[in-house]
Amino acid sequence: MIRIRYAFAFVAMLFIGQVNGQESNNEAWQVHGFVAQGLIDVDGSSFVNNDGALSAELTEIGINGSYQLNDYVRITGQAVYLDGGNRYVEGARIDYALLDFGVFQDDKWLVNLYLGRFKNNNWLYSSTRDVPHARPSIILPQSKYFDGFRDIAMGSDGISAKVVYSSENYGDFDFYFSYGSSSLETEDVKLLLGDLVKGKGKQRFDAQASLYWQPLFSPWQLGVSLLDSDFYYERANSDLYADGLFSFQQLSSSFLYEGEKWEFSGEITQSKFTQNGFYFEEYSRGTTGLGAYVQSRFQYNNQLSLLARVEKFYADEKDKNGSQLEKNTGGAVPSYFGYQNDITVGSSFMLADNMRVDIEHHWVEGTSRLTPVISPNKELNNQRRWSMWAVQFMYWF
Repeated sequence: MIRIRYAFAFVAMLFIGQVNGQESNNEAWQVHGFVAQGLIDVDGSSFVNNDGALSAELTEIGINGSYQLNDYVRITGQAVYLDGGNRYVEGARIDYALLDFGVFQDDKWLVNLYLGRFKNNNWLYSSTRDVPHARPSIILPQSKYFDGFRDIAMGSDGISAKVVYSSENYGDFDFYFSYGSSSLETEDVKLLLGDLVKGKGKQRFDAQASLYWQPLFSPWQLGVSLLDSDFYYERANSDLYADGLFSFQQLSSSFLYEGEKWEFSGEITQSKFTQNGFYFEEYSRGTTGLGAYVQSRFQYNNQLSLLARVEKFYADEKDKNGSQLEKNTGGAVPSYFGYQNDITVGSSFMLADNMRVDIEHHWVEGTSRLTPVISPNKELNNQRRWSMWAVQFMYWF
């Protein structure tokens, strides 16, 4: 409920600001928005719903705006309404709302500082994942852009910085840094930990940094990013679970090639996950996961583009087939919860300059990227192999 109130308050602020901006300076004010609606059908898992029926839970509505207060300060933000079924919590929320300070700029350097609920710019598609027509597919690679962490990964409340350096000899360097934390509501905690939890969850901190390099006159871009984050769970009096601390560290590298007709991209991520408590006070476990995808897009003509992607994810890089997971749990958790592999094909068709239809099909093996993560639902997800298709119409202004 708090999330919804904030979202509607932000939308009201945008329209009030737009009226004021029209009276004062139209060029200083910008408002954009989008509406995306689709159908998704999942056969063999609870990725979207629990009954496996054809679903219209593929809704994304958003409005974003910015106002240039002066030559150095800009206010910007975005409010959205999302319905993705079991992928993330349904409802309205503020993706970002911040002050953008232009600290320094000359012919080689650009420095910006962001205060507020900043937007994550540290991953290859993190800055575009919230806008349907800006991302490469309806469902992003779950090995990196896990939908269960969507709201947490979008950004945090705190401080962020961007430093851009352009060299006449070596090309462009983009450096990003951010530090903050995200609030977790009851629905978020249940989505990640399971429906039986009764306590509260909170992110202690999230620190990220990344560096991207594009050589001079090159269609290639290379990048590396780091993440360090802690969460804790505070049990309720009648809780089945104990207090718990969860720590994440990630190291990622990426590449992007953008040619006239072809685009190639990929990311590989090593994730260290440590859990202390939660199941019971003395419980302690640490694993190192590994995920990667390679993606290609081909622009056939001005209207039609095609996509193909292969991705793999292992919850424990030392237990790629999940056999040890099944053994350690006495068979309570099947081996296929230890990994998730996905082959995706899709296409996009432009209906107009601001309207598009995307369609894609996924063949999946494994269930390690399904919610809830900590307490997997093996009753609903009792198949090693599953599939899904989705179609989504998008309009933006």
